[in-house]
Amino acid sequence: MEYLIAVLVILFFMSVRVIKEYERSVIFFLGKCTGVRGPGLILLIPIFERMVKVSFRIITMDIPSQKIITKDNVSIDIAAVAYYRVVDPQKSVITIDNYNQAVYQISQTTVRNVVGQFSLDQLLAQTTEINVQIKEVIDKHTEPWGIEVTAVEIKDIVLPDNMQRAMAKEAEAERERRAKIVAAEGELQASQKLGEAADVMTAHPVALQLRTLQTMAEISVEKNSTIIFPAQFMTTVEEAFKKIATDVRK
Repeated sequence: MEYLIAVLVILFFMSVRVIKEYERSVIFFLGKCTGVRGPGLILLIPIFERMVKVSFRIITMDIPSQKIITKDNVSIDIAAVAYYRVVDPQKSVITIDNYNQAVYQISQTTVRNVVGQFSLDQLLAQTTEINVQIKEVIDKHTEPWGIEVTAVEIKDIVLPDNMQRAMAKEAEAERERRAKIVAAEGELQASQKLGEAADVMTAHPVALQLRTLQTMAEISVEKNSTIIFPAQFMTTVEEAFKKIATDVRK
């Protein structure tokens, strides 16, 4: 009797399984899949049933750096990262032997194929769109396996040294071009304002003399400056003051 009780206790503990919240258990009865159980406490028929646990959590997978030739024949090294998870545990166990390895291999191949369709300029400017395209291609392959790819991101692009130097020269030339354009626009605006000022001074001769006096006052701030007044200038100044006095009396 005691021997029977001991056997029953052993069989009970052999049949009891605890499945975590983020896991599911695919059940096989004599080799035939009978469904998915969990989470929580489940019971298996000893000897006849076995289970395969599958995690529902998102898996982060590094896609190692690999050499890729772009559409414009530039050799670059690209590394990426992919995020995926199991959405159908039964398919992930029955359809494919090792879904982690399968996703890893298909991701490497897809990154190489998709990036090779773009030029270097497009790759640098349209990274977000390329990421989406890579994700969609990988997801199309993994969907029959019960796997969903949530995101793929290109995280590193390494250019050859000669290409980096060429791009640095191009960027420097672009900055110089913009600086020259800004300087030219400044000269244009300054010349326009000077032209307007000349028109005003032509209409009001006294304004030119007042401006001259203001300039001389600014120069005289330096005590070590010596200012020489031409006689003609002094005559013009006297005429300017007479004109101002006449205007005031009127």
